[in-house]
Amino acid sequence: MLIRHKKTFNMGLLFAVSFVGVLALIFSPIFPGQKGKINGLEYSDELFNKLSKGSSYFIPEIGKNAEQFKGKPFSVTVAMDSAEAAKQAVKVFTVAGAQAVANDKQLTLNGDLGATLASALADSDAMYKNEGAKIAARYGFDEKEVMSVWWSALNKSVKELQKAKKIEEASVILSVMRKGIEPSYNFYGIESQRVIDKAFLMTGLLVFYVLYTMWWGYAIFYLFDGMGLSMKKAKVKKEV
Repeated sequence: MLIRHKKTFNMGLLFAVSFVGVLALIFSPIFPGQKGKINGLEYSDELFNKLSKGSSYFIPEIGKNAEQFKGKPFSVTVAMDSAEAAKQAVKVFTVAGAQAVANDKQLTLNGDLGATLASALADSDAMYKNEGAKIAARYGFDEKEVMSVWWSALNKSVKELQKAKKIEEASVILSVMRKGIEPSYNFYGIESQRVIDKAFLMTGLLVFYVLYTMWWGYAIFYLFDGMGLSMKKAKVKKEV
């Protein structure tokens, strides 16, 4: 290999070797994780999941909205995905204080809409706080299955209520599903952290990302310059 500029080539080589060294550290399991040592990418992923969870807690706000529907009766019949799912839904809605009857896949629900949604939000709150054992003990089966039953039965109820032009009832159920049940299920098992508590670390990661990208760019630039390869502006042809 022909090296035309030894100084810039050596500089590029230094940048490239150090870049690879840092990359090896990033992929090494030396960073503290929730369940032990993890690599840098897993650490970043875990951190941003925690911060996402910290900014997804809307249960108190949704609860106040759902309280306005206490005393308002609701009645729907929906088709669950299986007879077993309908039986599980009977357990869940009965504990919530509603009347629930299953006939094969068919599930008929009658009750107080506000009280039922308050029960769904109480379970969502427990899931958000990683207290799934309480939910499993309350219903007698896995906490994630309980939340799936809540979501599935309420989702099907929304469609029936929309068909019946009961828009307010459908809307409040949708808000409980989207801002209560879904985030608590998706972030279950993840520790919650506030962005403001990790602002310094987040800023550091962002700055590191920018500098690390430039680091590799300069490595390539100096290596090619050392080999005499460079880009120059093309000369403009003059017409005769």
